[in-house]
Amino acid sequence: MSLSRSRTPLRSGSISGHGAPPSPAPSRKARESPAPEGGAKPESSESFWEKVGTLGRKKKIQEAKEVEIEGKYAIDSPGMPKSSEVPPEEYHLEENEERSMIEPKSYDNPKLKELIKIIMEWINDELVDDRIIIQDIEEDLYDGQVLQKLIEKLSGDKLSVPEVTQSEEGQRNKLRIVLGVANRILGLHRGQARWSVESVHTKNIVSILHLLVALARHYRAPIRLPENVVVDVVIVTKKDGLLTSRVIAEELTSTYKDIGMRCERDAFDTLFDHAPEKLQVVKKSLITFVNKHLNKLNLEVNDLESQFCDGVYLCLLAGLLEGYFVPLYDFHLTPQSFDEKVANVTLAFELMMDAGLPQPKARPEDIVNLDLKSTLRVLYNLFTKYKHLS
Repeated sequence: MSLSRSRTPLRSGSISGHGAPPSPAPSRKARESPAPEGGAKPESSESFWEKVGTLGRKKKIQEAKEVEIEGKYAIDSPGMPKSSEVPPEEYHLEENEERSMIEPKSYDNPKLKELIKIIMEWINDELVDDRIIIQDIEEDLYDGQVLQKLIEKLSGDKLSVPEVTQSEEGQRNKLRIVLGVANRILGLHRGQARWSVESVHTKNIVSILHLLVALARHYRAPIRLPENVVVDVVIVTKKDGLLTSRVIAEELTSTYKDIGMRCERDAFDTLFDHAPEKLQVVKKSLITFVNKHLNKLNLEVNDLESQFCDGVYLCLLAGLLEGYFVPLYDFHLTPQSFDEKVANVTLAFELMMDAGLPQPKARPEDIVNLDLKSTLRVLYNLFTKYKHLS
């Protein structure tokens, strides 16, 4: 955004805004002739006031330029510099204090670029209903606003924090609450998190990515994270009044063994991609199968994707297929939060394994996140074992 305006350049010798060229210098005779009464003022008087006016205009023009530059900087520059833009020698650290920043060359790492791109697309997909689009991981997440919306969307719970905070203190207080909720969701205790209010608010991209990767893994985001993403991080320490630095390799992602994150294909992938008409036949068969048993409790399923996502029907179905009733106090009958739904699906998986079924390839979070493929895989395993059961 530019604040510049078009200006007409001042012309030397112009007076009162007129742009006519200066008149030729008067002859010696004309200069020596006395001025008539009531005529023009002496030339020396005109020159003095003209000079004063010109100086005043020049000063105002210079002030306007300075204001324009200051305004443009305020609009175009970020609220705070990125950690990578602050050289280590400019860090203001207390004695024995330590701070880290990504090595600028690591931004050229193709795997890091891919990770950032995938994470940003995932966040934008999650927050599309809020009309939020992020374009820069560091600039858009450091104040806690987008993180708040993302955690609310993923967890299904509303966070008790101010919607908009402009002051730095307000942003830090908001971040403290949001990160506290994130740490609780992820089951992290004090000192275990690889991020902090300070590191996120100072736009430390390594800390921000650690947090986002952890959330994507926990909530089983439908994305494939690039594996073994490693970046160089500069660690700056102040000791005996002197700043010292060292470089370490920081791992942002590792090798994932779970099916979903590695995107290993199976028969259901083939059905989804190449035989949608056969997929409908499979879904109809599974609905018939589950209703055959759930009808004993006067329950009925019409949509496999949404009606199994809270784990209630899965728990009841697992018991019915083995000839017993799962006590209602063993699970959340009307789960409200994401964690309660995950707990229900986890219990259902345990009941299935107790009955001799192999551990489901999907994670409980897959079912809760309405991942139809994962739900079909689980139900198909039940169908294979109990299809002859009356």
